[in-house]
Amino acid sequence: MSSVTEGDCGREEQTDNCTTRQKAKLPGEVWVLIAANAVIALGYGVVAPVLPQYARDFGVSISAATFVITAFALMRLCAAPASGVFVQKLGERRVYLTGLLIVAVSTGACAFAQTYWQLLVFRSLGGFGSAMFTVSSLGLMIRISPEDARGRVAGMFSSAFLVGSVGGPVLGALTAGLGLSAPFAIYGVALLVAAAVVWVSLRHSPLAAPAERDGPTVTVRTVLRNRAYLAAMFSNFATGWSVFGLRVALVPLFVTEVLDQGPRMAGLALAVFAIGNVAAVIPSGHLSDRVGRRVPLITGLAVSGVATLLVGLTSSLTLFMAAAFVAGAAAGVFSSPQQAAVADIVGSKARAGTAVAAYQMMADVGSIIGSLAVGQIAQYVSFGSAFVISGVILLIAALGWVFAPETRGMAAQDHTPARPLGPEAGGELP
Repeated sequence: MSSVTEGDCGREEQTDNCTTRQKAKLPGEVWVLIAANAVIALGYGVVAPVLPQYARDFGVSISAATFVITAFALMRLCAAPASGVFVQKLGERRVYLTGLLIVAVSTGACAFAQTYWQLLVFRSLGGFGSAMFTVSSLGLMIRISPEDARGRVAGMFSSAFLVGSVGGPVLGALTAGLGLSAPFAIYGVALLVAAAVVWVSLRHSPLAAPAERDGPTVTVRTVLRNRAYLAAMFSNFATGWSVFGLRVALVPLFVTEVLDQGPRMAGLALAVFAIGNVAAVIPSGHLSDRVGRRVPLITGLAVSGVATLLVGLTSSLTLFMAAAFVAGAAAGVFSSPQQAAVADIVGSKARAGTAVAAYQMMADVGSIIGSLAVGQIAQYVSFGSAFVISGVILLIAALGWVFAPETRGMAAQDHTPARPLGPEAGGELP
């Protein structure tokens, strides 16, 4: 146990309590980004439920209306590599603010779209901006998080997004009387305010400042040699497939068509999953800072896989709700340590835009492939098979972490200094 100076805690036997108090205090920059994350998620939750109906008002088919959502996701995926390069060259803070402004302007423009094609273009531009601030927000989180609190910060970031996602539809219901275009205008203004607050709060922050231009660069090729990074990539793919693709695409249909329940019960099932997730995500972050990343990752992925298997095999609404809660809580258990592990690998001092972008892309790839695959499996085989396959993917991800090294406390990835890529700018979410 390391000693402390006399003035820090008074007596040596108080060291543990002193350390706990010191670790409890997080930089102000962390709280600014957590608040911005909640606003982003809250606004997205307001817009998402009305977007298909808003598109249908232009007289297009159902498939054309839903393609507006698909176009946003595809643009996010395609823009992620470029966003990583931007972060590498310009720094996280500048890319974060630029992405936030692009989404703010494009979302506000959706409220004034005169044709379906205008709406599609504006929403696609929003996907590009979303990729920019998603990749940069994760990099910024890595940079500003204290090394011994990375799991805790990751949990708080995730919980802010979850709370915003749950509260968004509630706020959207309150604005329903203002018309279908109102949520887009409200969200656009909220993002402009969030961008202004982040800019004012972080413009002189030494923590949010970028790495030195002659500092080490972490490339994708470098981190691919690390088994923990490979495990994080696949577990993030499994997260996208099961947590986003399966849950959003198939759970509502499973409740209505297999369990023979109404749409309200389908919404309750998603809420139960979210409640379980929120309940576990912050405690698991704390735990990973104490015992390491592997234990909660392996446990969470394994339990989530088994619970997902059980969801597809049950015909009882009570058992389904219980399994949904367990699956949500298990997802919360592994999500915070997963992000913290990536932070451990790349470190807080190096430029790691492309490495962070590659990791982030895996969730989008899993979400897109998963939503398409589970739909086809449910249609041509069975709903149960779709859940079983999704559960197996989560179990494989857990197995990957069994053979991966522990990242907590390890030295950041050994980097080979690279030549400067360009001028650095100042200074992570949705």
